[in-house]
Amino acid sequence: MLRLSLDALEVLDAIDREGSFSAAAEALHRVPSAITYIVQKLEQDLNVQIFDRAGHRARLTTAGLELLHEGRHLLRAANALESRVKRAATGWETQLTIALDTLFPVSVLYPLLTSFYEQASGTRISISHEVFGGTWDALVDERADLVIGAPGDPPASSGIITRPMGQQPFIFCISPQHPLAQLPEPLMASDIQWHRAVAAADSSRSLPPRTSGILSGQEALVVPDMRAKLTAQLAGLACGYLPKALAEPYLQSGRLIKKDVNETRSAANFHLAWRSSHSGKALQWWLDTLADQALLTRIMESCAQLNQPY
Repeated sequence: MLRLSLDALEVLDAIDREGSFSAAAEALHRVPSAITYIVQKLEQDLNVQIFDRAGHRARLTTAGLELLHEGRHLLRAANALESRVKRAATGWETQLTIALDTLFPVSVLYPLLTSFYEQASGTRISISHEVFGGTWDALVDERADLVIGAPGDPPASSGIITRPMGQQPFIFCISPQHPLAQLPEPLMASDIQWHRAVAAADSSRSLPPRTSGILSGQEALVVPDMRAKLTAQLAGLACGYLPKALAEPYLQSGRLIKKDVNETRSAANFHLAWRSSHSGKALQWWLDTLADQALLTRIMESCAQLNQPY
């Protein structure tokens, strides 16, 4: 008798991703008691302890970690099977997951979603925010079918198709109250090195995380996304590079100042990316729509909206 269910594995995956039983319940649109029951029943059916509840917060045991690791392979395989069956029947995917770099607000996709839903395809759209190399990682790890705004070069992996979106210039910015504000330009690396930098944490899970703009030996404040990075620099907590379009309003108001540096940072290249093995109608619709260069330009410029609510 099979004691594992995809539903239980999905719950376990959600608990790990969201950080708690209650957050997993919210993400899965269930009540917390249902999540607790599923975990307890899974432990009873397998006769193993999946969570260590001795501390303030439940933690996965060694057996739980192994179940989660292998269970994610099963979930991916089940999702892939579901999509293949749907594509075989209609050509439309059951679900299409789009990973968007945190540099761009999710709201930039809303007009496209309106047009997509008019197709009445039945394809569920899921949008995730990834940071830096996490966009590539989401594609390689099959957490995403399409990546919008993947920065830098793709990983050394076959089966990935890319299309350039454009470039984004970055400038070195600080609060007027920051100690570096008083130093003459251009700032040298030796000047910057002694002051805290702020970086958005790379969300990669499998690929090695990428870093940018952090000097060797420099203290770093790591925050979850680009919006938090902007806020930290406005507060004078740290220095760092920001997209020019994002920083511009604050440069004009005087809340940030731009400083020339001796070693300038080149503009970052951004890409659309998808797997060559994926050929569903939903993906093709998005690729055809995103072939419009004017649209890609608007997406590239949308980082200026990060100071606005979602």
